Amino acid sequence: MTDPQITLYRLQACPYCERVVRTLDRLGIEYRSRYVEPMHSERNVVKRVSGARSVPAIVDRETGVTMSESANIVEYLEGTYGVEAGA
Repeated sequence: MTDPQITLYRLQACPYCERVVRTLDRLGIEYRSRYVEPMHSERNVVKRVSGARSVPAIVDRETGVTMSESANIVEYLEGTYGVEAGA
């Protein structure tokens, strides 16, 4: 079994993170969740992968894309993995 191609860095009960989770689930995309420190200044793992400490953030190993901000992530996922993207 291989690791999912997308890793989602998120906080527990974060509405912006949940928006990304709903999109991933709706599109049937397998992903791995990495829960990060609630204290913004301690989110070093997110800073190392995305250059910022904000969540949600994703790393897509398939395309090499790393990004944060829920609206940008949702737009990326729908454009890359949505039904129209496969047509």
